[in-house]
Order: sequence, then structure tokens, then C-alpha cells
Amino acid sequence: MTPSAGATPPPRTAGATPPPRTAGAPAAGARRPGADPATDPAVRPAGRPAAAAPRGGLLRHRDFRLLWAAQTASAVGSNVTAVALPLVAVTVLDASTFVVAVLTAAAWLPWLLVGLPAGAWVDRLPRRPVMIACDLGSALLFLSVPAAAVLGVLTVTQLLVVALGAGLARVFFETADQVYLPVLLRPEQVPEGNAKLQATQTASYVLGPGLAGVAAQVAGAVTALLLDALSFLFSAACLLRIRTVERRPERAGPARSLRREIGEGIRFVARDPYLRVLTAFGAASNVGLVGYQAVLVVFLVREARLAPAPVGALVAAMSLGGIVGALSATLLGRRLGTARAMLLAAVFTGPPALLIPLAGPGGRLALPAIGGMLVSLGVAVGNVLKGSFRQTYTPHHLLGRVTVSMQMLNYGTIPLAAVAAGAVGAAYGAGTAIAVMTGWLALTPALLLIGPLRRRWDLPVAPKRP
Repeated sequence: MTPSAGATPPPRTAGATPPPRTAGAPAAGARRPGADPATDPAVRPAGRPAAAAPRGGLLRHRDFRLLWAAQTASAVGSNVTAVALPLVAVTVLDASTFVVAVLTAAAWLPWLLVGLPAGAWVDRLPRRPVMIACDLGSALLFLSVPAAAVLGVLTVTQLLVVALGAGLARVFFETADQVYLPVLLRPEQVPEGNAKLQATQTASYVLGPGLAGVAAQVAGAVTALLLDALSFLFSAACLLRIRTVERRPERAGPARSLRREIGEGIRFVARDPYLRVLTAFGAASNVGLVGYQAVLVVFLVREARLAPAPVGALVAAMSLGGIVGALSATLLGRRLGTARAMLLAAVFTGPPALLIPLAGPGGRLALPAIGGMLVSLGVAVGNVLKGSFRQTYTPHHLLGRVTVSMQMLNYGTIPLAAVAAGAVGAAYGAGTAIAVMTGWLALTPALLLIGPLRRRWDLPVAPKRP
């Protein structure tokens, strides 16, 4: 399951979308050998209409397929880590509930520390090299854990450093990725691209924990982290094969200070009635989502008395609804309207979470599975709709800064939620912590009723001019 991503696991953070506005389309890039200016979004001359999409949609788009494969591999590996890293802390190092929660907090702390400048830096740099560097750095970090275990020097401190470093790489990767997708695709293709990426990312929430549980049961939790390292290496290899030439971002006018560029992104989000409400909802819902997820493994191992393999299986089952949500988000947006579909998704994101703390032995394990399925369904639908809306609604030269401004608040609440859940769990038990966090999550959909969203059928295609 995933937090609300950018209002786009456990921890980790938007379709039919309105017709695209041409003002938000990426700038044309340099022509590469063999590229067709009529169909290649990176080289099509300004003002020339795009050719009709080929049959098969984005499945026939080579560079999108490579990006899709890279993200899928990375997502599976990251969701292996979401279970394997806490299992290493609990089963190998006998860490406390609070320490396990702090591991989650460390993975998200970089959003608070460098989130805003990261958005401005990404808007200044070619995005693909940034993503490749992040993949390679993450692979090295996760390879260090089994290496230290073999040498007998693995400590909780190293796990914290690995979580913090991987979280830092993720800030830059996710920000660059959000801006890079509209470079590869025409605006009208972005919703389909987001839906496909969200579907496989959600599938990774099923496959990743399952792999982690089986690998931990058979070969140990430390060995499971090797899968994550390999996935990042595969992701980097796929990104290296992308052919589309991305023009280096151009600045209009004289060079400006980093602080001024950051401020532009913040002001755009703060003044826009839609982005402002979606950001508040994302931040509030992530408190509940990540709060209960931060102590879920401890609860299942120590209070529900489950072995690693059943823990992975249950976490995977809780994420199954996300696959349905990602695959149906586009259809829901068309049939219900993108604004109404987002409100419906929020209803699934909140109240069903109240089933999760009712977990118990035997048949009572079905309760968290059902609750988690409904929550992950709502999160996936919301992430596809929100991501597509933001990517087509925001002027492209501001997209990196707008994305990271929203995610800084969305994801910045996660370390605080994880630490709070860990403190409650340490004092009163992991089950109590989960009950508190899911109770909060059940209330958060009411935030979307603030502002203009409740009065619309579809989300707007462009901001209103002042």
C-alpha cells in the first residue's frame, strides 16, 4: 500500500484526465537520428500537430516501455525493502518497536531536509541522468547491508544510514520522474502513462512483500535486501537505453537565486485552490497511512505471532485492491468525472482502515486484509487522478518545483507520523498505535470537501488567469 502520492510505500506517494492544454506541453528537444518529428514528443517542432496514437497505445512506445520496466523493477525492490528492512531490525538485531518506527522516519526525513531545493535543482538539470545516479547510489546502499552482515558488523545505526541515504536518493528520483514522463509522452498520453505506471507500482506492493517474506523465511531477511539492490541496477540499465533526447532546461531571463525559484513553486501551490486542498489531504492521510504501516510488521510478528512468510503474504494481500484501483482509475474518471472519482477514492482511503486494528489469529486475519484492500484501492485511484491532473495542469517549467512543494508537505509529515506511532507503540503496544493512526485516517476524506472540488464534475484543464 502506498501513501497518497502528491496530493502519486507502505511507506512509500494522481485517469482519465481533462483534455490536455497545449500550454503545459513539454518544450521541443533536439532531434535525434531516426526520430520522426511528427510522433516523437522530444523532437516535434513547436506548432506541428501530433500524429494519432499508434494502435496498442503506449505498449508500442519503446522509450516508455523502458521507463515502465525501470520503475517496475525499482518499485518491486523498494517494496521488498519495506518488509525486509524491519524484519532485519526485528529478527536479526532484536530492535524495539520505536527503533523500527524510526527506520521508517529516516527513509522519509530527506523530504523535509532537501525536498524544496531538490525541486529547483531538478528543474535546472536533465532528469534522466539524475534518475540513473539515484538508482546506482541506492543499489550500493542496499548492498552494504548483506556485506556488513557477512562481516559480522551490521548495526541498527547502519540500517538508519541506509534508510536515510535511500530516502535522499528517492527525493531526487521521484521529483525527476514526475517531470520526465511528460518529456517522453504527448500531453494526451500522460493519463495512460500514469495509469500503467500506477498499476505496476501497485502490483509491486503485492509482489514485493511476498518476495520479502519468502526470501526471509528461506534465506534470511538480510539476503532479501539483495533483491532490492539488483532491482535498482536493472532500473539504471533500462534508463540508460532510452533514446529520447531531452533538451537541457532553459531559463527565461537572467539567472535567479535558488530561493526565488523555490518560492515560485510554493506560491503556485499555495494560491491554487485545487493543488492547495489536494496537498492538505495528502499530508493528513499520509499521517494515518504511514503511521500504522510503520508498526504493522512489529504488530504482526510480536502480537499476532506470525512468521515472516505469512507477514509478507498478509501485507501483499492488503495491497491487492491497489491493482484494481490503478487499472480502473481511467474508466472511473471518464464515467464519473475526475473530480467526483477523486472524492469517491477518498471515501475508500479512509473509513475501511478501521478494520485493520481488528486483526487477530485465524479468521480475524481476513479483517486487515479486507480493510487494506479497500484502502489501497482508494489510494491507487487517487494517485492516478492527482498525478495526471498535476502534470497536465501545471506549467511545465514549474512542474518540478510544484511537484516537490506538494510532496514536501505530503511526505514531510511521514517522519513525524512514524515517530509518533513508534512512541505510542512503545508505550501502549503496536496494536494501540495502529488503532490511533487508522482512526485518524478514517477522518481525512472530509478535507476534500473544503474548496471547489466538491462542486465540480471534472478537474480543470488549466489554472484561471489572474
